[in-house]
Amino acid sequence: ALEPLSVGLAIGVASALTGYLSHPRFYCRYVECCPTAGQRPNATALKVQLDARLFGQHLAKDVVLKAVTGFSNNPSPKKPLMLSLHGWAGTGKNFLSQILAEHIHPAGLRSKFVHLFLATLHFPHHDELKLYKEQLQNWIRGNVSACPHSVFIFDEMDKMHPGLIDAIKPFLDYYEQVDGVSYRKAIFIFLSNAGGDLINKAALDFWTSGRRREEIQLKDLEPMLSVGVFNNKNSGLWHSSLVDRNLIDYFVPFLPLEHKHVKMCVRAEMIARGYAVDEKVVQAVADEMTFFPKEQKIYSDKGCKTVQAKLDIHEDM
Repeated sequence: ALEPLSVGLAIGVASALTGYLSHPRFYCRYVECCPTAGQRPNATALKVQLDARLFGQHLAKDVVLKAVTGFSNNPSPKKPLMLSLHGWAGTGKNFLSQILAEHIHPAGLRSKFVHLFLATLHFPHHDELKLYKEQLQNWIRGNVSACPHSVFIFDEMDKMHPGLIDAIKPFLDYYEQVDGVSYRKAIFIFLSNAGGDLINKAALDFWTSGRRREEIQLKDLEPMLSVGVFNNKNSGLWHSSLVDRNLIDYFVPFLPLEHKHVKMCVRAEMIARGYAVDEKVVQAVADEMTFFPKEQKIYSDKGCKTVQAKLDIHEDM
């Protein structure tokens, strides 16, 4: 028979061990945990990553960095942070959202607290709008209940059924709680090609007038962009209450990329593959890209979207 002292000692050791293993500091080393109130994204590290990996987008980098830093440092935000990123494909919208997700949750898009919605995958049938609204509300409610710092990324907004995104308006408004859940610390990011033509025209106007692209400010594009997507039936935000109620904090324009930016993308991709940068290859890949307008050939019509595929055929060089 076991002596009472031995049993008591064993129980005590087991309890202490269980307490240590379940302590958040230990537990969260091995299992992903929702950030606590004191854990904030490193603004300096975020800036370094944006400078090193996102090219030709001075506006987007500046706006997003300030918006996310300010929001994260606010202990009592009045509403979730909402960013709507606009521009042609290949200009860096997805790239920026991935970098941002990684700095809020280290696992990035693999994190259980980061949720990516693709319009053509998750909401493909327009006649199922009512069902999609219910599913979307339930999904966001459940995930924010589990982690207030959840990040929701809606890609292909320009392919989303008009009115669908308005289903989540109650979660994005200035309410302290909705059905006992606070959404004020969540981040919502919309990605859309809608408005890209307006942005490109404005950038070309700056170029034509002899002004540098770095002189373009948010105030030069944001009012036009918000009105443009609100009145565009193919924007996902057509006549949306999110725009009408000014719930989107920033409409972030992504400028068309110039020849020099495409070269930056090629160099970055070569480094990521472990190659030494060869300027002959960089030039060869850039020369295979197509540019617009037809006469001036200033901007890449696909941004950096096809750089990886173009580089593949030059690997033997």
